[in-house]
Amino acid sequence: MSTRWDGTETLPEHRIGPMGWLRVMLRGLLLGAVVFFGLFILLLLRLIERPLFGQERPVTPHLTQSVCRTAFWIIGLRRRRIGSAMQHPGAVVANHASWLDIFSLNASQRIYFVAKSEVAGWPGIGWLARATGTVFIERNPKRAREQTEVFQQRLLHNHRLLFFPEGTSTDGQQVLPFKTTLFQAFMAPELRDVIWIQPVSVTYTTPDGSDDRFYGWWGDMTFGAHLLATLAAKDHGTVITRYHPPLKVNTFTDRKTLALACETLVRQGHQIDMGRG
Repeated sequence: MSTRWDGTETLPEHRIGPMGWLRVMLRGLLLGAVVFFGLFILLLLRLIERPLFGQERPVTPHLTQSVCRTAFWIIGLRRRRIGSAMQHPGAVVANHASWLDIFSLNASQRIYFVAKSEVAGWPGIGWLARATGTVFIERNPKRAREQTEVFQQRLLHNHRLLFFPEGTSTDGQQVLPFKTTLFQAFMAPELRDVIWIQPVSVTYTTPDGSDDRFYGWWGDMTFGAHLLATLAAKDHGTVITRYHPPLKVNTFTDRKTLALACETLVRQGHQIDMGRG
């Protein structure tokens, strides 16, 4: 494997045997029931929550957390959290290896994801993202001011936003350089003196004898195929979410130094949990 991952490595093969397909059926039915029943209840609760609290969501994020925690129990993937989620207003940044990151990070704290606008149109995932309060953005510098206003509005309603600065998911074996564009929104005068950024390292360990890249989702992998392989696996490893000390935004001079500080902490934590630190 190259030391600087570029997404061109050969994709691992996921072959599913008869018992694997049985696990797919059993786990898949149970997981689908939990996720979509949870979504149904969430939408009902929002009918009450929205008129009473507007943008604030004092109840439904707890339901999202419960669904995500239950999902890991169904799949058989263990969770381990190191450190504490911050209580300050602000945002969370993490490395991105898999669609499983969304479940892991949601299971650990009440957050709202920042995703590219295309996700809103994805079947199934788009519906879940909209229902759980995801902020959809376009990676366009011309819309930076508009997006800053959206971030400010959500942050003022006590929403803790989370985004993946790598800009793509990886094979889970390293952390890519952070893109700095979204960090600029937090340097706005209305925000920089009142918010914090908490870096989080997400690391996956696999059972002995398994491909270390098993949980990574990258390149031409389809969501469906990766989901089937995950459900079919007899043994699973552990996802580790390591929460680093939050950084006060106004202690940094610009978005690049802030992004680099976050990237450094995330990479260090990832290396430690991969056994390379």
